Amino acid sequence: MMAKSGFSSHPFSENDMPSARKARAMGLNHVAIEVGDVGEALAFYGRLFDFELRGRNETAAFIDLGDQFVALQEGRTQATDETRHFGLVVDDKDAVRKAMDAAGVKPLPGRFLDFLDPWGNRVEIVGYDNIQFTKAPNVLRGMGLTHLAKTEKALSELREKGMASVDPVEGVACRADLEARPAATSAKRRRTLRNSQPR
Repeated sequence: MMAKSGFSSHPFSENDMPSARKARAMGLNHVAIEVGDVGEALAFYGRLFDFELRGRNETAAFIDLGDQFVALQEGRTQATDETRHFGLVVDDKDAVRKAMDAAGVKPLPGRFLDFLDPWGNRVEIVGYDNIQFTKAPNVLRGMGLTHLAKTEKALSELREKGMASVDPVEGVACRADLEARPAATSAKRRRTLRNSQPR
């Protein structure tokens, strides 16, 4: 029996729908936060971080993160964030601590390095070396950050997922490997020179 609308009168069920492929969530292209004034926001964040702008207009600015960006947009009206936040990855977490102290920005209580900006946005500072998140080698080159490496803990977590590279050049080297590399390179150079001497 059909209803006048032409649709079946029985309740809808997901089993009635053909199975369809779902899109795979792959990452974040950008995060947008609301601020009171874009110029003031750029001045505030400029005291804490070294960054370049991807673009700017009268009511928004876009902080470049290589292949990602953070959008600062005017129009904050909601209350201060409590647990809601985003994690901003940096190359030097200790440098952020020092910059926060110099700027009078107080870290929030807890075991993470979190702070509130003047408009109530909560930001967590995350060190690149200690997390799974990995920039592609070409992006690191473009950002001038090819010297960055991962801790063994982060590499171990990536290996468990089959995502760790065995080639340090590919951007996921162990930090200890990078520290040892200059000595190893020098030793290799000395062996090459010895072998090239006439006998």
